[in-house]
Amino acid sequence: MNVQISSSSPVAVIGAGPVGLAAAAHLVRRGLPVVVLEAGASVAAHLGSYRQVRLFSPWRYNIDRAARALLDAAGWVAPAPDKLPTAGELVDDYLVPLARTAALASHIHFGARVVAISRDGFDKAKTAGREQADFVLQVQTAEGLREMRASAVIDASGTWSQPNPLGVHGLPVPGETEAREHIVHGMPDVLGTERRRYAGHKVLVVGAGHSAAGNLLALATLAEEEPDTRLAWAVRGNDLRRLFGGGEKDGLPARGELGVRLRALVEQGRLEMHLGFGIREVAHGPQGLRVLAVDAAKEPIEGIDEIVAATGARPDLSIARELRLRLDPWLESTDALAPLIDPNVHSCGTVRPHGHRELAHPEAGFYAIGAKSYGRAPNFLLATGYEQARSVVAALAGDLSAADDVQLELPQTGVCSVDLGNPVPAEASTGCCGGPTKAKAKAKAKAEATACCG
Repeated sequence: MNVQISSSSPVAVIGAGPVGLAAAAHLVRRGLPVVVLEAGASVAAHLGSYRQVRLFSPWRYNIDRAARALLDAAGWVAPAPDKLPTAGELVDDYLVPLARTAALASHIHFGARVVAISRDGFDKAKTAGREQADFVLQVQTAEGLREMRASAVIDASGTWSQPNPLGVHGLPVPGETEAREHIVHGMPDVLGTERRRYAGHKVLVVGAGHSAAGNLLALATLAEEEPDTRLAWAVRGNDLRRLFGGGEKDGLPARGELGVRLRALVEQGRLEMHLGFGIREVAHGPQGLRVLAVDAAKEPIEGIDEIVAATGARPDLSIARELRLRLDPWLESTDALAPLIDPNVHSCGTVRPHGHRELAHPEAGFYAIGAKSYGRAPNFLLATGYEQARSVVAALAGDLSAADDVQLELPQTGVCSVDLGNPVPAEASTGCCGGPTKAKAKAKAKAEATACCG
């Protein structure tokens, strides 16, 4: 599909985070007009909300090539490639200088929240001449609602601001809304600005991903310094392999170490572990919050003062309601990308190379990239978003050869090749990405080497 832009209107990039700014850098380098619309008051507002968190991917995976070229031209000194930055350092030492380069600064508009996107003169139902029409974006600003035209739209707004609720059914459970003053989503600064909130209290962490692990480790440190601090962890599943990760087999050592430290925390009995604990209700008890499980046979978690919900996030699809999107029914990514990232199938946590073709919709010229492209699927890495940006911008520039030349090499998680405390018998477990067991797959390993998690 040829999506080369022909309008003189700019390409609108939604979000001035790392992937949005990477897209802007690629657009500038190809000589395409661009406007970046950022809802926050500064770049990377989502990253800024967990500045204290040290990333497990080193600098060499976190810097886009086109962005690096703009920074180098401005005399930027790059950090050591193998150093692990915090989220705050990624913002301060990379994204802020990038946004201030002469090539990008005039194109970025802060306090500009996109609330709706359509085609100029076309609602969702009208077809004839649709692809020749500009996009129209409604943007909420301090001066009120404004409309602007764009030749194409790249949505890199992420999902962090749309956290999932506590319920295993994807909905808030009874009592969750009423207890919202005691619930924080994401990764609060437990050892810094939020220390007084958690010190000396019983804290329940809900979730089974890297954010949950980071929260638990921070709270464990707090408990060492403030002995009255108590930890509880609720996980709706029973398979510990994904929770503890690939250890030393992980291609990112810091990510593997995260799982190793978490496993030690559990084995040392430093927290209450509640496996198979899907949350049914949050109630107020005489000594704090009382959290009840879907499985009525399980004892409630009592006396909770604070809940940290590390339950993942979902994309905000409302702004594109008037566009013709083809989304996977359950992940809410594009349907072509979904088979590559579906966590029901791909236990490895990595993804095959993909670009503009997998990210395209029936609405020609509209793309969601970055974490938003994954919909509800987890395990997104910045390097994936940077390659998505490069491929999409090349397609918009009409350079389909470059757009199709997708090269994405991601470090393996190691989860596929190890068994870390899995309570399921080995003979019943599956191999990499939901395939056959290792014994059955051995004969096919050579032929299928490229088919398993990329």
